[in-house]
Formats: sequence, C-alpha cells, structure tokens
Amino acid sequence: MEHIRSVTRPPHTEGDTGEIATSLNDTQFYHHQKRIALRNCGFINPESIDEYIGVDGYTALSRILTEQTPPQEIIDAIKASGLRGRGGAGFATGMKWQFTADAVSDDGVKYVCCNADEGDPGAFMDRSVLEGDPFSVLEAMTIAAYAVDSHQGYIYIRAEYPIAVKRLQIAITQAKEYGLLGQNILNSGFDFELELRLGAGAFVCGEETALLVSIEGKRGEPRPRPPFPAVKGLFARPTLLNNVETYANITWILNNGADEFAAIGTEKSKGTKVFALGGKIVNTGLVEIPMGTTLRTIIEDIGGGIPNGKKFKAAQTGGPSGGCIPADLIDTPIDYDSLTAIGSMMGSGGLIVMDEDNCMVDIAKFFLEFIIDESCGKCAPCRIGTKRLHELLCKITDGNGTMEDLDTIVELCYHLKSSSLCALGQSAPNPVLSTLTRFRSEYEAHVLEKRCPAGVCKNLLHYEILADKCKGCTLCARNCPADAISGTVKGLHTIDQEKCIKCGVCMDHCKFDAVVRH
Repeated sequence: MEHIRSVTRPPHTEGDTGEIATSLNDTQFYHHQKRIALRNCGFINPESIDEYIGVDGYTALSRILTEQTPPQEIIDAIKASGLRGRGGAGFATGMKWQFTADAVSDDGVKYVCCNADEGDPGAFMDRSVLEGDPFSVLEAMTIAAYAVDSHQGYIYIRAEYPIAVKRLQIAITQAKEYGLLGQNILNSGFDFELELRLGAGAFVCGEETALLVSIEGKRGEPRPRPPFPAVKGLFARPTLLNNVETYANITWILNNGADEFAAIGTEKSKGTKVFALGGKIVNTGLVEIPMGTTLRTIIEDIGGGIPNGKKFKAAQTGGPSGGCIPADLIDTPIDYDSLTAIGSMMGSGGLIVMDEDNCMVDIAKFFLEFIIDESCGKCAPCRIGTKRLHELLCKITDGNGTMEDLDTIVELCYHLKSSSLCALGQSAPNPVLSTLTRFRSEYEAHVLEKRCPAGVCKNLLHYEILADKCKGCTLCARNCPADAISGTVKGLHTIDQEKCIKCGVCMDHCKFDAVVRH
C-alpha cells in the first residue's frame, strides 16, 4: 500500500564481538523468542491503520463478516488453539467465549471488555502491545463481539498509560472512518461500538469483577462468584472479559490456523507468553517465548546472565501474586502447570531476577507491603490478615523474630488463602510461602543468628573497621552522618555501635576496604 513507510535502521552489533547482525532474529536476545502477541510492535506505525492493514490487519475480520462465518466456528477455532487467558489464572479462552455466547440476557444485551489495567510491579507487557499495535486488540474484540453476539465493548485502561490511551483513541477513530468499527461494519449489518474507560490505578481492579464494577462508575471492589461475568457481568449482563495479550493472539490464530498455534508450547500450555524481564539481569525488556522454555534459557541465553559476576539466586514470576523460583529449579519449564507445581504462577507476565545480594525475607515483605496498599479492604481476611502477616515479617527483619513466628506465618498464610474474597487476598501469601519454603535457612538466620545473610535488613547489620587495613585517613569519620566514628589521623578508627545508624556511608567512602559489613 502506498501509505506504508520505508524505515532504514542501523545494523545491530551483537555484544562485544563487533559482528553485525542483519536481522533481530540473529541476535542472542531474540534467537529463542517467537513473536505472536508482539509481532507488529516496532515494525508498523501504531497510529496508522494503513500500515496495520499492510501486514494483514483486518484480514480475519473482513473474511468472517463477508463470508458470514458462523459464530460457533470462530469459538471452536479458539478452543482448538488451546489459548488460555494471559492475565493470570490461565482459564481456557475458548470456553470463556462459549459460556458468554450461550448465556441469555433478558434484553439481549451482552458486553465485550478488555482488561488493560496492568498493575503488577515491573510489568509492561500490555502497555507495549497497546502502544505498538492497538489495532490488533480492536480487531480481536470486534471478532469476539461477533462470536458472542455483543454490540458494545469497553477497554478498561489505567490512566497512567497516556501514550497507550492516545493511540487507542486514534485507532478507534481511524477504524470507524474505515468502516471497521461502529455501525454496519463492512456493510455486513453487524454493529459494534467500543469505548475507553480510564482506571485510577487500583491493583484490585485487575480482578475481573472489581474491574466491571469500576466501569459502572462505582468503587472498584470484587464481588463473590458465582455468578461469573459470562453469566452476569457488566450492568448485570453477560460479559466477555479478556486481557490485552489474550486478544493480541486472536487474529494470528484465525489467520494462521488453530493447529499452528497449538503446535507451539506444551501439551496444556499452548502458544507463547510475553514476559517483562527485569531486575538483576544484563538484558532487560520484553521477551516473548514459546511455552515450555526453561527459566535457564530466559536468564542465561536471552537475558545474558547476571551482571557484575554475581550468582543467580531466584526469579519472581506472577508479581505480588506469584512466588520465587530458587536457583536449583532454574531448569523449570515456564508454563502454567509447571509454575503452579513449584508454588509460583504465570500471572500477567512479570519476571524479576534476583542475585545473591537480595534478601528473600525482605522480598516477601516488599510484595506484602504492595498488597496491603492495594487491598480494597472489603473482606476482613485480606484487610487484617495481610497486616498481621506483614507485622510478623517486620518482627523477623528487625531481629526480634522467634521460631514460633515462622509457624504462625504458615498458619496465617493458609487462612488468607482459604478465606479471602478475591484472588488478591487468596494469592497474597504466595511470595511469603514460596520464600519460606525454598529459603527457610535464610529465615532461620534472621531468627536464630540475628543475621541477614544478604546484608540487606538494616537492623541486623553490623559495621566494623579492620585494624590491619585502616590507614587513619579519616574519610569515614568525616562523612559519617551520625558522628559514630572516632579516631586520629593515621590512627585506628572505631565505630560506636550505639550511635551507628547502619547507613553504610563509611564503607562507601573507605578507599582501603577497611570497613566490613556483617
């Protein structure tokens, strides 16, 4: 098409070898990846519907509407593909479409919604799809609406994504101008209107019932299920809700065939998964890998390993709802069932890498603090239980923990899992249980030895100046904010442990490695 622009990019130099890679696929970072959800990101102008059409965009929708494909045939194709929801729980997408299609509404109204409320710390998968390929989500939602007999849709997106919001608005406008959205799409008689709803950044609104309540203009709080949204969702009507990445796979499946998609991945986890790779890793960024790819491949081959010669310690998948995978399980395949079996979960796709300098008790406390801030407070187990759990972790990191506290933590975690109203509270104990199970010796060091092996927990740190290395330069004393260091020029310096605030400034300024931390 005449509107497709030609882009000239500089060649990519791979690592320190100086060799020029002629294609992204030739680089180590992309060699093990397969781009389906991200197929158009970075390759087309996301604000041009012409460029999207130029890469087979709207081919699936036009074929379905012009050939009047039976809705059940579309649903069957999604079922056959084995696509599971990419938002967390991994429910079968085709079954969700089927339930919505079979649901009966008194007035015939049904809704199709998109969950673009990406709230996990360190996650930016959906944001990248919406900023780089918004039309793929619009086309998929229109197809879904046709399949379940809906004529109104909503995209619930957090207001903190201004570029994504802008490009979605542009995409909706252009799709309407081209007759691909709105009334009488492609003269087929099928209508589908789509609107944006901006969220205020509440993590709990990633839960489907809380999201739908928020679209209705109410405070985003979950409600008991059943009834599930497919039966009684938005405005008490049958509602189909998928997240951005799930929709981003739909048109690829319909254009390339369900069998092609099902051939990728594992027996129960088909296709690819996008991860936001971050933390203590050389190559950070988005990666899209076939299901079943091992954690080792992601960290060592794609991620380039751990920087600064440090050792890999653990990886956190699933965000605040997930668990930590220790180094001895680095060969675990990344798929829904394998992660669940070791106490973690797929989640929306955050993957945080940690090295030997991370304290696992502190990591558990960090994610729990996030959950406490984001809990809606509707149910007592989550509202109160997470705070009591956090208090116990603080007691341990402050050096006041007991072995009985570890037993109490486990008991409290299982009460939270069984009693909380929604997945936020039910999954809140996951980081605590996984770290306590896989790194129990680290918890015991905090409790029994009053020591943080990673040197992170401030109240358990102890700074000391080595007599055989101290040169009496006075740099440590001059920079100490608490006046805790004394000594003469060219004489041995000492630290007053009563005054020391454990800030580490003395270690940062010492040029002779005379300050050590225990």
